[in-house]
Amino acid sequence: MVEHDSHTLDTIFHALGDATRRAMLGDLAAGERTVGELAQPFAMSLAAASKHIKVLEAAGLIRRDIRGRTHMCSLEPAPLMSADQWLGVYRRFWTDRLDTLEQLLRADDAAPSPKSPLPGKEGE
Repeated sequence: MVEHDSHTLDTIFHALGDATRRAMLGDLAAGERTVGELAQPFAMSLAAASKHIKVLEAAGLIRRDIRGRTHMCSLEPAPLMSADQWLGVYRRFWTDRLDTLEQLLRADDAAPSPKSPLPGKEGE
């Protein structure tokens, strides 16, 4: 089993636990954005967007570079790999379970069905 720093994973999953922050990460996957560009789809103030960005920064999921008066944000995907590795344990668990279920269903389909008497024909 892969060992993970609990605090790091807590911070990553906390950041991913908000739909706005997940959407911001999705936007950043296409390329860097300004804070204003990240805020625009949500009709939120720059201060509110900045709070979300700070949570993403604390999790190590984004990097913010200041260019003059413009704050440029870019995706830092490495921490997502830690989360993916942690989730991988459970992905394998469910894959194994579903594979077992598939085998049982296939075996059930392949087994001959027992002959049952037709209704009304019993005891004639």
